[in-house]
Amino acid sequence: MKTITPCLWFDGQAEEAAKLYTSLFPDSRIDKVTRSPAETPSGPEGSVLTVDFTIAGRPFIGLNGGPDFKFNEAVSFSIDCEDQAEVDRYWDALIAGGGEPSQCGWLKDKFGLSWQVIPKQLSEYIEGSDPDGARRAMEAMLKMTKLEIEPLREAYEGIRV
Repeated sequence: MKTITPCLWFDGQAEEAAKLYTSLFPDSRIDKVTRSPAETPSGPEGSVLTVDFTIAGRPFIGLNGGPDFKFNEAVSFSIDCEDQAEVDRYWDALIAGGGEPSQCGWLKDKFGLSWQVIPKQLSEYIEGSDPDGARRAMEAMLKMTKLEIEPLREAYEGIRV
């Protein structure tokens, strides 16, 4: 077996989504756009059928399958961020143009795909050696929309409760 490639079902926006995602992440590119050789239920002959693209070195396929299926939170992509600037950059870019913020670092982009924008520090606090600090950090995280590292740190250290 060569690889397993996630295939994302879009309603006509596969190329637009691939352009957005590949513009945001390093080691990303659009590899191939395949146009439909015949009319299909999802589009006319010559319309974009699939887009093969790479995000952060991982292959994906975007399929313009039509309006029958929508994304939901059962599948999401988690972005491990180094610092607050990276959290802010990905968060802002992914909710731009019609995305929706959710809770605990989750959001939906304008295509309805769910993302988790997570600072690496959260794992350090939740998995840390201080169980009371881990509980406080978890409780702080549960109250947030976009995750903020400084309030998480303060909760972990007992500065903010």
